[in-house]
Parts: sequence; structure tokens; C-alpha cells
Amino acid sequence: QVKLVESGGGMVQAGGSLRLSCEASGFTFKEYAMGWFRQAAGKERELVVAISHSGGSAIHADSVKGRFTISRDNAKNTVYLQMNSLKPEDTAVYYCAAEGASWYFGPTAAPYTRPNQYEYWGQGTQVTVSS
Repeated sequence: QVKLVESGGGMVQAGGSLRLSCEASGFTFKEYAMGWFRQAAGKERELVVAISHSGGSAIHADSVKGRFTISRDNAKNTVYLQMNSLKPEDTAVYYCAAEGASWYFGPTAAPYTRPNQYEYWGQGTQVTVSS
């Protein structure tokens, strides 16, 4: 049974930091690229940042470049999202997701970026940034 369990969300003031974690089980984690997506009220789900299955490459949304960092620990089947300098517009439900297709293109393959390219999803964790 595939599970992705996010943790670490909460409420923080603008300028603060949060670290999200996503623990995976039920699939071969090291063969899957991992992504963090978010969905604000009334908006579509969007990519925040994704990391390749090898951890060698990452793709960031322009809005979070220089503030958010993704990392993964394949030994712990966990992916992390370090969020610094948070802004009220970062308020959203944050989801982690896994996609296994890019693995077939080798260790240097970049992760996919569209939500419909991801097979497995967590239930999400709320992040609220107050001004």
C-alpha cells in the first residue's frame, strides 16, 4: 500500500521558516522523483519544487527560488522542503507527490513538473503565513 505522509505544516509569521517532511512507503522510493505542490484556496494546484530520483537535479517555481530548498534522504524514504522567508502568498495546502516515469531516462533525468505526471499523492499539510 502506497503512502505519502506529510508533516511540518502550521502557522508562521511573514519572514519565518518552516520545514515540511514527507515520508514514503509502499514503493521503491529511490526510483521516484518527488515533488512538492501547493494549492491555495480558489486556485489550481501548482508545482513548488521537484527533485529527481537521484537527487541530482531540482526544478523550482520562480516564486520560490532562493527561498525554498528541496532535499531527499533515500535511506529514510523521506523528502524535505525547507521554506525560508515565507510570505503571505505562500499560504496553501502543500502536497508531496511521487512520479516514476523519469527514472527510465537515467540518473541525470530531470523530474517532471505537471501534477498529472505524478502517480502518488499525500493528503496535504496546511501552511499559513500571516502578515
